[in-house]
Amino acid sequence: MTADLSRIQRDSPGPPTLVIIRGNSGSGKTTAARETRRRFGRGAALLEQDYLRRTLLREHDSAHIQPVAPTFITATARTALDLGYHVIVEGILHTERYATVLHHLIDWHPGPVAVFYLDVSFDETVRRHLNRDEPIPVTPDEMRRWYTHRDLLDVPGETVIGETSTVEQTVTTILHTSGLTTATPQTPCPQRCRHCARKTN
Repeated sequence: MTADLSRIQRDSPGPPTLVIIRGNSGSGKTTAARETRRRFGRGAALLEQDYLRRTLLREHDSAHIQPVAPTFITATARTALDLGYHVIVEGILHTERYATVLHHLIDWHPGPVAVFYLDVSFDETVRRHLNRDEPIPVTPDEMRRWYTHRDLLDVPGETVIGETSTVEQTVTTILHTSGLTTATPQTPCPQRCRHCARKTN
């Protein structure tokens, strides 16, 4: 494993890109993150807070406990970055519980970092939830308890995207601002996989 990791790092053109997409529930962050990764293609890892916390850990996101999820999510991001993946981390990622570990992740990473916050009003998040193709069983009162106004990470270059931005505009902003539009895959599959080679021939 160590030899494989050293070879990947030696052969890669430079450190991969770290992208962090945050926002309240219903802000559109998951849709934007998934579309960003889809457009980039293989070689980008998508880490969704809800999947890692709820499905893998089955942990409640509570201020009354010392949660494992923040450390688990950022450790997973570090591992993927070490292996040459561009990494997209998305979630509400409240600063109350995630600011410290996210700042450490950003400070630790030697490559490009782009941080985005989808700034959507509470009324708009409720409207979007009600109009989902597959509605999530939560009430407006529950959403209000989760909602935090402009919960910015407060890092240099943090990009705030307003609620008038369409999905297309949001994804385009993320791709261009992060540099993923010109970044190349660094992981073994797109570089040396016969299946990927057939698709480009």
